[in-house]
Amino acid sequence: MRDYNLGFISNEDLFNHVKETVEKYRFSITLAEFNKNLIDPIKLTFDAKVYGKSFEEIVEDECLRQIDKSNTNHIGYFHQNIFQYLQSGWIIPPSGYDLVNESRNLYVELKNKHNTMNSSSAQKTYMKMQNTILRNDQAVCMLVEVIAKRSEDVTWVVSVDGESFSNNRIRRVSIDKFYHLVTGDPFAFRNLCSKLPLVIDDVVSSMPDVKLNNTVFAELNELSPNILKSLYLLSFKNYEGFDDLKVE
Repeated sequence: MRDYNLGFISNEDLFNHVKETVEKYRFSITLAEFNKNLIDPIKLTFDAKVYGKSFEEIVEDECLRQIDKSNTNHIGYFHQNIFQYLQSGWIIPPSGYDLVNESRNLYVELKNKHNTMNSSSAQKTYMKMQNTILRNDQAVCMLVEVIAKRSEDVTWVVSVDGESFSNNRIRRVSIDKFYHLVTGDPFAFRNLCSKLPLVIDDVVSSMPDVKLNNTVFAELNELSPNILKSLYLLSFKNYEGFDDLKVE
């Protein structure tokens, strides 16, 4: 196996964790999945005409958008589960916090982006952390953000009905600072990012049968040889007159 030379995680653990993440990726899409949340053919018509794209290109874009939305959740798996390989003591509880290290009294909520929580969910998370530090006077709770506004490890300040609340044991931490806390290396996250493309290449090379299987176009063609008409029939097939719709 290639030596990724990261120090804080073994080559085998890193390779296998990346492989587990890739294996969770979505590699297929059918027409039923494509239309699960009801495609809006009017919007797709506007998109094609306004952006000067063919309807085939617009459908392909929508397929990739839906696949990408599914895969975004699996990146959360990558970020959350890697810490069990970096230092002993980290666990992923079945409920409650995303990460816990009971020996260090650390309780972590992990978010991919700093703007993914609205004020209501932020308040709910903060109150959960308040309850934790009240029950455990050694506990430190952290909101860790992969894509934060800046590199930081600061007291998390939350506003409730115009009043600010803060406690030094409830922290807001960027992912680079959290990797530093876990590994002792201030550049651990940067170094992981520098090696990640290489690891993914190695993983994908070890999985030759992995490829995208998209049956949407074939199934649309069964509805009508005209792809735009097929899109309209997906949503409006029971509407008056659409059985003999003519589209330009």
